[in-house]
Amino acid sequence: MKMLSFLLLFAVLTLSSCLNTESNGQLDERRALNNATNLYLTTVASLYGNIGGTRDGEGLQGTYRGVYDYNTFTTDEAIIPIRGGDWYDGGFWQNLYLHKWTAADSELQTMWNYLFRTVMLCNHSLEMIERYDYLLTSQQYKSYTSEVRAIRALFYYHLMDLFGRIPIVTDTGTHLDQMKQRSRSEVFRFVVEELQTSLAHLSSERSNLLGNYYGRITKPVVFFLLARLALNAEVYMDDAWVDKEYPSGISISFKVGDKLLNAWQTTVAYCDSLTAAGYSLEENYADNFSVSNEHSRENIFTIPMDKTLYANMFKNLFRSLHYVHGGALGRGAENGSSATLSTLSAFGYGTTSLDPRFALNFFSDTVRVDGKTIKQISGKDLVYHPTAIQMQLTGSVYEKTAGARMFKYEIDRTSYEDGKLQNNDIVLYRYADAMLMRAEAQIRQGLNGDTDINEVRRRVGLPKLIHASLEDVLKERRLELVWEGTHRQDLIRFRLFHLAYEERPQLEREANAYTTVFPIPASTLQMNKLLLQNPGY
Repeated sequence: MKMLSFLLLFAVLTLSSCLNTESNGQLDERRALNNATNLYLTTVASLYGNIGGTRDGEGLQGTYRGVYDYNTFTTDEAIIPIRGGDWYDGGFWQNLYLHKWTAADSELQTMWNYLFRTVMLCNHSLEMIERYDYLLTSQQYKSYTSEVRAIRALFYYHLMDLFGRIPIVTDTGTHLDQMKQRSRSEVFRFVVEELQTSLAHLSSERSNLLGNYYGRITKPVVFFLLARLALNAEVYMDDAWVDKEYPSGISISFKVGDKLLNAWQTTVAYCDSLTAAGYSLEENYADNFSVSNEHSRENIFTIPMDKTLYANMFKNLFRSLHYVHGGALGRGAENGSSATLSTLSAFGYGTTSLDPRFALNFFSDTVRVDGKTIKQISGKDLVYHPTAIQMQLTGSVYEKTAGARMFKYEIDRTSYEDGKLQNNDIVLYRYADAMLMRAEAQIRQGLNGDTDINEVRRRVGLPKLIHASLEDVLKERRLELVWEGTHRQDLIRFRLFHLAYEERPQLEREANAYTTVFPIPASTLQMNKLLLQNPGY
């Protein structure tokens, strides 16, 4: 049974049943919050509904035009090409690919609002916990506040990663026009300290497994997030990211337990904590993305999905497959997102050394469902042409069929809403990623990272690498983590994100890497005169 669903549903029912019809229209809190359980449901459990999403721009993954899309379609990993009358959408997808976003883009404002709204909900929850602390034991108080602070830190992490310089607000009383902008390094240090402080009072249970901690932030989730923060410390501690000078991870220090460690040692330490907690690779790569993937021993943090219990959407498969392909699977499809030529090259498509993970992540060539070749309306076989992909396909003979399409997640043949409501949990963090982070951190400090990268490769039957380089790690991350929303961060960390690739020329003035941070939305700047726009915009 997916227990978290009942917590969230009960929280909603509890709040709904206690609405006050008096003239002030306020919720009668004292009637609703009369014990520790109700307080948890209202202040903590209810926050988890913000991690997944149903509307564009909201949710960390699964919807359109939000965090996932800005981390994926701004890179050389995947593209949504223009296919005649499909996917122009005012130039939005094309502009992501070309890095031609602007502060006036409504999508950036929506994403900013979503992330900051969740931060403010966390602030409200902390104030409510403080107000009703008499309902709690000392341990319950520490546990509740730690979980909320960790959720808030997760959203501040995404704000800092995407927008760089942002306000830090820890209460609900600060007015919008009083929110002062902080340097990126200040926000980074705040996020790390919040997560480290929360660790002591979080559960050690696995978040991805069914039970009382399913879908929640627990110690292993925070270990992973702290490892990722440390790995990207050179980026996040750089307050002048357009001056072409970078801090060194060796000189960036973190207190981990009773030790003072540099960024790379910190990454290794938190990845080691995941190993000590018992995480390991699934023997079968695809099991992490199966319909019943809540049993994975590799997945660390997921968005729980259940087509009968949750409203959270997973639209990534829906928007990728050709219309008739989706129809043959009993779902809808929008015939959009595809692998780029760079991704095809990395996988060795069209060569004798095709990476085994290609077939696990992409539909390509002749399409078959249940052993039968799918036919287009014209009567011709449906064939995906991976190497015909380009940004503008209108008028091409491959207009509707160019591109290798997303696979990765097992098709839930009993899904609802044209396949967007599925039972596969959406994978946000998994142990293979942590292993590759540890390998990279070892190499960055002059040590050998072969053990971790080769274990990831062994799982899919690939030969060992000897003295793996940073370039090997970057390539392995693309191959292992394709479609998982990690590639933008990887390219920025390797100082490649702002360079030209395929059909994307480097923008004028982009040599200073200003596009590695998105602009503060124009409407936000108008409402708060204390905020300054990011360089280059």
